[in-house]
Amino acid sequence: MTQIAFLLNGTPVRVTGEAPTRTLLDWLREVRGLTGTKEGCNEGDCGACTVMVTDAHGARALNACILFLPQLHGKAVRTVEGIAGPDGALHPVQRAMIEHHGSQCGFCTPGFVVMMAVAHTSGARDHDDQLAGNLCRCTGYAPIIRAAEAAAAEPVPDWMREDLAALEADANEGVVIPADADALAEWYAANPDATLIAGATDVGLWVTKNLRDLAPVAFIGGVRDLSGVHVTDREIRIGATTTLADLRDAIAPHHPAFAELIRRYGAEQVRAAATVGGNIANGSPIGDSPPALIALGATLHLRRGDARRSLPLEAFFLDYGKQDRAPGEFVEAVSFPRQPDRLACYKLSKRFDQDISAVCGCFNITVADGVVQSARIAFGGMAGIPKRAAHVEAALTGQPWNAATVTAACDAFTDDYTPMSDMRASAQYRLDAARGMLMRYFHADQGVAANVLELAP
Repeated sequence: MTQIAFLLNGTPVRVTGEAPTRTLLDWLREVRGLTGTKEGCNEGDCGACTVMVTDAHGARALNACILFLPQLHGKAVRTVEGIAGPDGALHPVQRAMIEHHGSQCGFCTPGFVVMMAVAHTSGARDHDDQLAGNLCRCTGYAPIIRAAEAAAAEPVPDWMREDLAALEADANEGVVIPADADALAEWYAANPDATLIAGATDVGLWVTKNLRDLAPVAFIGGVRDLSGVHVTDREIRIGATTTLADLRDAIAPHHPAFAELIRRYGAEQVRAAATVGGNIANGSPIGDSPPALIALGATLHLRRGDARRSLPLEAFFLDYGKQDRAPGEFVEAVSFPRQPDRLACYKLSKRFDQDISAVCGCFNITVADGVVQSARIAFGGMAGIPKRAAHVEAALTGQPWNAATVTAACDAFTDDYTPMSDMRASAQYRLDAARGMLMRYFHADQGVAANVLELAP
């Protein structure tokens, strides 16, 4: 197997002979004896397994339970055992947790401490968002948040600012880490049945929950020429391996509603790993980024070997579990035109944080002189695929932008969607929610306060 080299709590390690889908959590506990990193949900929801991963882009908090060892190559990892200094000096967040009584049973505490240390290193002060992916059932969040606030002003300890060693990998069979998109294209065309792994926030569960053997696999999260958000006068282009966290920061100045939707995508640990290409390529009917991108008029860019093709993003989704992607073909990027911001995104779920959408609706309606010039409306959770509301769009286009038009257009939702009933919502509830979202968009556009997070009590 490939030799994987990284820093563990400041010490260089080299791993050989491990399966490419061996999780960091299992390896830490079973091989290294670092049992401070806990196994809770084993699917990236509870945060008990949070570790700190640092590379050239900075420090991130990730879930070790769905993080495969090859994803760490050339990076630095700190577990809760490595948050304190080499001489045993406590990190500011550790002292604050003690002083503010932030721990009770202690099972979740290591994950909280690591997550807080990452936020402290990066200077993040949105503590509620930072800690949304860490679950506590004993202490409650108030003393933990107070601890995070108390530690925020303290300087970052020197030992948390380590330099990364230059670590080289040896290519071998079983696991592939492509150097660039050309290398990936060549290898994937020759191995079309392989599994591509970027952030592993979805694929990781295939291993931890479904116990699947994914070999052969290629780890593409480090393919630099597939990442980044590139803004020109004409378009915004998002590389496939761009994380949701990076997209959120980059898209906020252009389409803040999209950035706010991403804030509710998983938790900080998930957003730091999950990629835009993965969220599209898995074809989930409840993936949150496709409705927003479709509403913006996005084009998907695919590659197989040296051949490239592009298609409207909505055309990529054919049916539940079926996408317009040939064997050996991968998502290279997604792009959409620069445009005045008319986008609104509404996510409806039972929990505000870290929950799957029952309905996700995104609206991009252009109005001139009181008349609807164009409308792009897309939903997740309303069909077996992310899907445009073509009949609703047609009912709006060319009509006066008023309540009567919107009310009449709401009747067309039944022509566009036949949603299912499941544990998240009934079919009728989903239809009613979609109608309500369209009406909410209209009222918000008229200046009516429509965001429940901003309404005064």
